[in-house]
Amino acid sequence: MLAFSMVSPLTYLILKHIIKPIETLTESANRIASGSLDRGSLVESDDELGRLSVAIEEMRRQLLKKIEDISREKDYLRTLLGGMVEGVLVVDEKGKILIANSAIRQLLSLPPEIEKRTLLEMLRNVELEEAIQKVLHDGQSETLELRLPEPQKRIFEVNIARVSSPSDRMVMENSGYGSVIAVFHDITRLKELEKIRQDFVANVSHELRTPLTSIKGYVETLLEGALKEEVAYPFLQIIKKHSDRLERIIEDLLMLSKIESHEFRLNKEPLYISEIIREALGVLKESYEKKKMTVWLNETSPTLQVNGDRQYLEQVLLNLLDNAIKYGRDGGRIEISVKGKDPQQEIEISIKDDGIGIPKEDLGRIFERFYRVDKGRSRELGGTGLGLSIVKHIIQAHGGKVWVESTLGEGSTFYITLPQFFQNPPF
Repeated sequence: MLAFSMVSPLTYLILKHIIKPIETLTESANRIASGSLDRGSLVESDDELGRLSVAIEEMRRQLLKKIEDISREKDYLRTLLGGMVEGVLVVDEKGKILIANSAIRQLLSLPPEIEKRTLLEMLRNVELEEAIQKVLHDGQSETLELRLPEPQKRIFEVNIARVSSPSDRMVMENSGYGSVIAVFHDITRLKELEKIRQDFVANVSHELRTPLTSIKGYVETLLEGALKEEVAYPFLQIIKKHSDRLERIIEDLLMLSKIESHEFRLNKEPLYISEIIREALGVLKESYEKKKMTVWLNETSPTLQVNGDRQYLEQVLLNLLDNAIKYGRDGGRIEISVKGKDPQQEIEISIKDDGIGIPKEDLGRIFERFYRVDKGRSRELGGTGLGLSIVKHIIQAHGGKVWVESTLGEGSTFYITLPQFFQNPPF
């Protein structure tokens, strides 16, 4: 009985000073292991258990700080990737997508949930898959020009490089595998501009070569002895014709270059648009009367005004009306309409002819430089192939739009919209 009474206090002391603190430390350790980093109970003592408790608490604080740092870096990375114009994909060694930023989802029309799905499954592009596998195995960066078919129909420059975290380094050293990052640069527009530049160089070379060849041939003929007046006169007429054509091409090229330059400025003033149309018709009167054409100007309001550059707007109307006369039928009719579009506060001008019309497949390219529907006839009529391109750039500089509607064999209608000028702006 006496022994029991002596053991009980000893047991209590063991429970209080040893077992209970160990249980408290075990509970704290289990909470940390399960991911709960809230402050737990501390064992306050000067012995080993107290020091162990302090160490566990310090571990908790360090883990919490590390997690906060990682979360901050992750948010920073997410913001950085989300703000990039370039598309970014990170793919693991099995070809599964780990990271895809919003730009790549938009560029490639990918669904929202693509992580853990394979790149080949999402894009079905063997060329890209092979390039990624090559980078995974060799470790050397690759650059790939990727052309996607419909519906994307885009061209990308893809830079592919192998990446890894420090924990992956040993795996990579042993197996050559890891993960790769692919950065997609959309170069579709650059390729289009390159194609336009190539076409422009080819077209301008062709346009200049034709009259130069004729001039050179007739000059050589004259120098070889055909200088008698009765023989030389028609040759000189042809030389003058081609010289005039060269002059027109160069003048139009210079005007187009000026309009497209950053230094281009419009001298705007309030203009009555009907007045400019009548002036342009006066310049072209001899041309349409020669073809016995009827010109009808329909004005819903002759007081409609635009804030524009008189010289350039006259150039626009002269080009469009001259085309209507050239490609209209003899004895045909040209209808010009000017009306206000009240909801949009715009003026719409339309020029309609009943001539040869434009094929449907050519409508989208009619405003390109040197683009001609009927190349032979256009050159025969003296066109440079630059007039409609000049029209488009001038109208765009005025804040307007230009387009065409046409039916082959029935005629064409060119439309222009310009912002309307108000003496007293409506409120």
